[in-house]
Amino acid sequence: MSIQFQPTALVGAIALALGSTSSVFAETTPKAKTSLETIVVTATRSEEKIENVPARINVIEPAKLEQSPIASLPHLLQNDASINMVQTGGLGQQASIFLRGTESDHTLVMRDGVRLNTPSQGSPSIQFIDTTDLKQIEILKGPASVLYGTDAIGGVIHLVSKSPSKTGAFITGEIGEHQTYKSLVGADLYENGVYAQIRGQRLESDGTQVTNLKDTQIQAGSYDQKGFSTKLGIEKEQYAASIDYSENSGRSQYINDNETYTGIKNFSQDFKNEFINLKGRVNLTEDLSINARLSQFKDDLEQNESQDSVYNKTREAELYSKWQFTHAQNILAGVVYKNTESDVLNGVGLYGVDYLKDVSSTGYFIQHQYQSDNLQTQAGLRVEDNETFGSHTVGQLAARYQLLPQTSIYSNIGTAFRAPSNNDLYALSWGGNPELKSEESVSYEIGLDQIITDHLTLGLSAYRNEVDNLISWDNGKNNNVNEATLTGGELDLNWKKDDLLLKASYAYVQPKNKVTDADLPRRPRQSLTITSGIQNEVYGVSTSLSAKSKPKDGSGVGGYATIDVNAYWNVTPNVKLFTNIQNIGDVEYKTASASQWGSDIYYINGGRLASAGVTFKY
Repeated sequence: MSIQFQPTALVGAIALALGSTSSVFAETTPKAKTSLETIVVTATRSEEKIENVPARINVIEPAKLEQSPIASLPHLLQNDASINMVQTGGLGQQASIFLRGTESDHTLVMRDGVRLNTPSQGSPSIQFIDTTDLKQIEILKGPASVLYGTDAIGGVIHLVSKSPSKTGAFITGEIGEHQTYKSLVGADLYENGVYAQIRGQRLESDGTQVTNLKDTQIQAGSYDQKGFSTKLGIEKEQYAASIDYSENSGRSQYINDNETYTGIKNFSQDFKNEFINLKGRVNLTEDLSINARLSQFKDDLEQNESQDSVYNKTREAELYSKWQFTHAQNILAGVVYKNTESDVLNGVGLYGVDYLKDVSSTGYFIQHQYQSDNLQTQAGLRVEDNETFGSHTVGQLAARYQLLPQTSIYSNIGTAFRAPSNNDLYALSWGGNPELKSEESVSYEIGLDQIITDHLTLGLSAYRNEVDNLISWDNGKNNNVNEATLTGGELDLNWKKDDLLLKASYAYVQPKNKVTDADLPRRPRQSLTITSGIQNEVYGVSTSLSAKSKPKDGSGVGGYATIDVNAYWNVTPNVKLFTNIQNIGDVEYKTASASQWGSDIYYINGGRLASAGVTFKY
């Protein structure tokens, strides 16, 4: 492992941390008694107790999300052992999700049901997504194309936003190393089911070096962003409606190694993402409800040293109903229309890309669910009609059975797909091929959840995911040529007694290219996360370990282990002090190769970030 501690610099970080105090990592795995209050929506598209879901789903809860405004979405996600988060530097640098060994564009990221994966690349720009107003993050593992369509081969990461439940206001400030600070302000109004919410935020950071190249001409990856969000709505038993708007914009400095043979250079880019979501629900009877959604997500990027730009837009219209036709059974059925548009300019001449394309698709889905005291089942089917690759059908069967009072088992089998991105199809000088077929997968999983004592629970799961028609460069253009098998398992232990807690999660995966039998790049086989601490309504202190083994892909990237420390103190009901140290040992490790010309230059992680802050609330 590549673990390089810097004791002298650490002294200052510890001093800063002890000057205030901070919070406990709150990631919950589905267990019987310890998770009765955890409600999720991603697995079934309606509220469900997490212990009833016939799949593995983890939740990053409010205690973690509210602990550090500075903490980015990539940093939050790396605490899940099943995810390998590859980020080429610190705040604002490019980040990729590899969930259960699948590709970086095989995980669907959503916010309140709206897809955030960009149509140009097929993967989301998670480094630019703000987490200010999130209630929780749900990580559903395994195929989910029946309910959500393309991109959900590895799973779904669902960002669930807050809705006001009382009137109040707050202001938060956090300041840390590398001239990093973030400020938040917000207000909520709530009266008899009618609510309004507004949030504003600003983040600035000088950033850190993004490669192991110690060159004074190469500046750190500075980052700044600002944004706001607002939500208006009404929530009644018979009906509900809401409109949600948010935007986040800023500038990110980075380095690029694609300048022919001139080496690595500094560049900067301006980004802006905009989210609009209009939702409604009507209960026609006690047993039948109809839901509708209109949404638009824009993700724009402009280079400041050139005319290069990428403008992405995804529009969706969805209508679905849920019919509880018996006490134990319901049917969910719906239709969703999606239009994606990409306007891309990157480079000029033979190797440049310049296109403006849009692709439309319509998906029809149905799901049957049975729920009794001892048995929960799901069976679903989806037909996706895409104007580019034609019709595609996926299905899923899943069940969870309460074998004994302290033991439940589950199993599922499902197929999923990823439609080619607009770059795959239309970036002709990069190998774009309009004749591409969708990537396809079939996945099998079994799992067990066991209550060992009143305070200790265990979760086990094993899976195999077979992916066909992987899109790869072949003979000068993109073709469906590769196949992969992803075989793995996960172990979760959770202990909690009074205010004390200990959580451990271990994940193992063999990410094999089925043709060559070589490991797929950027996938460590082993991952481990451990969190221990004490937390209550007044104070909390915790320590979290995240460790990855060295990938077996010959890339030169090593394994690593980092430790975060968090603490908080609710001085009064209106004042909270907190502090956080990400990567307390200032461990430096390689994340990916930074040069296509064979030099020994690598992107590295963002290093330590110690911070402290205060929240005033009314």
